[in-house]
Amino acid sequence: MKTAKDTRQALQHELEFLERGGYRSPIVFRLPLIFEDSPTCPKDPRFACPDANCALMSFVPEECRYEAIPCRHIPLNEIGETVDSLYRTGTNEEIEEALRNWLVNTIKRFEGT
Repeated sequence: MKTAKDTRQALQHELEFLERGGYRSPIVFRLPLIFEDSPTCPKDPRFACPDANCALMSFVPEECRYEAIPCRHIPLNEIGETVDSLYRTGTNEEIEEALRNWLVNTIKRFEGT
């Protein structure tokens, strides 16, 4: 089980990956997928989640934890947009901005505790 410190560090690493343009560097024929292709994701890329050791799992709504890719269902803002919904309706810039805001706000909450 991840501690609050482990989770905060994982989120910080995710934010650093995002800020370095990690989701803008193509992987062979496509852009990296949010969370799935980051160094934060502990799962083997050949298999679906869930991974109980994932720092992101505690942010996934209970009803979405058994989805093939649960981290895509983390609510990123007050209107409930997720990576999954933004992949269908948003631009790459909108997705990155929503992710950045969520990461910054979530890290601040961990630092405040």
